[in-house]
Amino acid sequence: MGYERLGTAWAGPPFCWRTRLISMRALRHILALLVAVGAVLMATGVPVPRAAESTAAAKAPLIFGARIVGDETRTRFVADMTSTIDVSVFTLSDPYRVIVDIPEVRFGLDSEAGVDGRGLFTAFRYGQISPGKSRIVLDLSSPVKVDKAFVIPPADNQPARLVIDVVATDRDEFLAVEKAYRDTRRVEEAARRDRAITVPPAGGDSGKFTVVLDPGHGGIDTGAKGRSGSVEKEITLAFAEILGKKLEATGRYNVFFTRTDDRFVALGDRVEIARSHGADLFVSIHANSFRGRSIRGTIVYTVSEGASDAMASEIAASENEADALAGLDIAAENSDEVLDILFDLTRRETRNFEMVFAQNLVNELRQSTSMFKVPHQQAGFKVLKAHDFPSAMIELGFVSNAEDEKLLLSDAWRQKVGDSVVRAINAYFEKQFAQRSVQ
Repeated sequence: MGYERLGTAWAGPPFCWRTRLISMRALRHILALLVAVGAVLMATGVPVPRAAESTAAAKAPLIFGARIVGDETRTRFVADMTSTIDVSVFTLSDPYRVIVDIPEVRFGLDSEAGVDGRGLFTAFRYGQISPGKSRIVLDLSSPVKVDKAFVIPPADNQPARLVIDVVATDRDEFLAVEKAYRDTRRVEEAARRDRAITVPPAGGDSGKFTVVLDPGHGGIDTGAKGRSGSVEKEITLAFAEILGKKLEATGRYNVFFTRTDDRFVALGDRVEIARSHGADLFVSIHANSFRGRSIRGTIVYTVSEGASDAMASEIAASENEADALAGLDIAAENSDEVLDILFDLTRRETRNFEMVFAQNLVNELRQSTSMFKVPHQQAGFKVLKAHDFPSAMIELGFVSNAEDEKLLLSDAWRQKVGDSVVRAINAYFEKQFAQRSVQ
C-alpha cells in the first residue's frame, strides 16, 4: 500500500480515540491472561550495569583462532582458546546446523572468520546468546553425525583447543538424533533460559504512555554488514539509545528496550518484552542491505501477510531468519482456534493504529533524511505481529549503499532523525494526550 492510498483509506468520519483506547486496553488485559498461560518469558529490557559487565567480560576466556579442516566425508572445526571451557553440542535441521554452546567467552577472531567453509561446514558464526552464555553455530552442507566433541587443555606451549568432528550421514539418522535431543532437553532448556522480564513497579497510572524500542539483532546475530565494515546490530543500538533519551526528555513516556547491550534476543521474546511492559507502541529499529548498491533511503514497515513487493518480501525473510541464524529450534507454530478468534478482536484495530503511526513517521522523516521511493511498505515481519499493541519497523537506511552507511554512522544524522521520530510519536499520541488531560 503506497502513501497516497493511505490518505484515501483514512478519508471518512472521525473515530472516537477515547472509546477505542478503552476497548483495546480492556481486551488487552483479558487476552494477556490467556497468552500468559504456558508462555516462557525470556530476555530483559532493563539495563545491566556496564561496569559489572565489562569486568566479567575481561575475565572470560578468549577464543583467538578458528579453522576448518577435512573433506566432505569427515570435517573438523578447531578453535584456539586461552583456557578450557565446558561444551554442549547438538544439531538442528532445516537448515542443517551444529550448535556449540559454551560459557561466556571473548571472541578475538578476524572479521572474516567463518565466512568461508570447507568440507561439510559451509560457514560458521559466533557471539553471545544470553547473559553468561556464548554460542558457535556451524552451518552444514548436508546431514552429519557429531562423531567427537572435546576440549584439549593447554600443554607444551600449545593453547587450549575446542574440537568438533562430524561425519556424513543421511537425513533419517540426523532427524532421529535431533528428536532424541529435543525429547530429553526441551523442558530443561526452557527452564534454563536465564533472561527474566522485569515488570514495571506497581504504582497506578502515571499518565504516561509506554514506548518499547527494539534495537534489531545483537549478540551472535550481527545483522547486515556494511561496505566499510559497519555492523547493523551496533547501528541499531546506537540509534535506539539516542531515541530513548529524546523520548524520556519529553516527560511524556515510559521508555523500555528489548536490549541495551550486545546480546541476542529471540524475535518472539522481543514481542513478549513489549507486552510485559504494557506497551502502547513498539518501534523496531533496523538497517537494510540489498544487492543493488545504488538503492538507498529510509523505509517504514508495518506488518502484513503479503509483501508490498519482491524486495520487501526478501528483506522480511532475511530479518525473520534471526532465530535460525542464532541456532534456535524453530518449531512449527501451533494454532489455537479460540485464541485466534479472540485475538482478531484487537488485531484489526491495532493494524489501523499502525497505519496512522506509519503515516506520521513518513511525514516527519521526510524532513530530516532521504526516503526510499516507496517510503511505507508492508511485509510479514515476525517481530511486528503483536495483536494487542501497534508496531512499526524503521529501516534507517541501506548499509550496502556508501552514502547511507556514512549517514548511519553519523551522530549528527542520528540526532536529527531521532528528533523526527519523536515528533512522529508525539503526533500519534496527541489526541490520546488530550483525552487523558480531561479525565
